[in-house]
Amino acid sequence: MLEYVLILSAYLLSIGIYGLITSRNMVRALMCLELILNAVNINFVTFSDLFDSRQLKGDVFSIFVIAIAAAEAAIGLAIVSSIHRNRKSTRINQSNLLNK
Repeated sequence: MLEYVLILSAYLLSIGIYGLITSRNMVRALMCLELILNAVNINFVTFSDLFDSRQLKGDVFSIFVIAIAAAEAAIGLAIVSSIHRNRKSTRINQSNLLNK
């Protein structure tokens, strides 16, 4: 069972990294970042259950990561909507705020 969970986590991590590298859209990049954080959470819970099943350190840490990821998604989407309102585009290469 451990192997399947680690394969799932590695699969999610690789999809997230590939999408983060190749995405040109800010919303897609945020979604890929969330995939990476979910893969990390799966690893935290799996290894917490494997090595220290009586204490819930990995579970608690994954809850903190989920809370931080939710805040990151909210702030990121607010920034993306602000850029879309001003620049009329959510493409990463067209949203350089230093060029006017």
